[in-house]
Amino acid sequence: MRYQRQDLITFAENLLAASGLEPAKAAAVADILVQGDLMGHNTHGLALLPGYLGELESGSMEKLGTPTVLADHPAAITWDGRRLPGPWLVLEAMTLASERAAVQGTCTVVIRRSHHIACLAAYLQRATERGLMMLLTCSDPNTASVAPFGGLDPVFTPNPISAGIPTGGVPIVVDVSTSATTNGLTNRLHKEGKRLPAAWVMNGHGAASDDPAVLFDEPKGTILPLGGMDTGHKGYGLTLLVEALTGGLAGHGRADPKEGWGATVFLQIMDPRAFAGLDAFERQTGHVAAACRASRPAQEGTAVRTPGEKGIALAAGQTSSGVELYSSILPSLSPWAIKLGITEPSATN
Repeated sequence: MRYQRQDLITFAENLLAASGLEPAKAAAVADILVQGDLMGHNTHGLALLPGYLGELESGSMEKLGTPTVLADHPAAITWDGRRLPGPWLVLEAMTLASERAAVQGTCTVVIRRSHHIACLAAYLQRATERGLMMLLTCSDPNTASVAPFGGLDPVFTPNPISAGIPTGGVPIVVDVSTSATTNGLTNRLHKEGKRLPAAWVMNGHGAASDDPAVLFDEPKGTILPLGGMDTGHKGYGLTLLVEALTGGLAGHGRADPKEGWGATVFLQIMDPRAFAGLDAFERQTGHVAAACRASRPAQEGTAVRTPGEKGIALAAGQTSSGVELYSSILPSLSPWAIKLGITEPSATN
């Protein structure tokens, strides 16, 4: 079933507002969630909304107010997010960092005690469309599902890392977990009794598996770091980098008491105009992107793409033809719609 993008945004916004979220915050969260589905990230779009609504109902997600400024230097800012909605906090941080980068050349905002920030890729084109490069990464210090390479006990979350890079054409949009898969996908497949495409998890005895059930069986297994059993030391290293950029710079993370589902965030904006210039930057990045696409395909009929190219094309197509939602998303929101008195969107086909 397909739905108009704006109908989905309005539906999500109405549910959030009926749950007590301020209008600007409800609009920000709704927009980012639907953008995730537009780009095909269907575990990190509206699939997250029932959880967000539950957090608002319980009081675990703060509804009102602004972040507390803990440190403010010209190009380095630290916020306490006060468990406010993550998408709204990130968009506010992007606005501030972009303004500062226009003067300083770069600006970094780190946020402790944010709530969950949804799909990282959903933010990046807002920067690249302005000729800005953006780095965004996060961790959730309140839970652990990924073991360090060579270990059995979980220490980390999947710790995604993302980058938006302008090229003068289709931007490069990188959004990858530093683990082999995500909590969202393993939880969904476990509920549906399905398996992963490859051995991305490890059971409690240290054997690789494609069955997400090992994460729930005793002794509990873990998600493998990016690279799996063979080269997982690479993902492990990237995971530690994310921990330093988030918890380390924010001064708040896994060493502190748990508060519930959330995020510690690192966001950096770089303005190429302050370096060699935007034209020079895009000449280089555009050349590299073109060279990648010109590479002879390893599989006949499957062209080489740059990261994010498929998602950007999918978002453009679904904006005009309607958004195809994963089958379980609207049923999971129906009880909330009934409870809050919100009309569900109508399908276009």
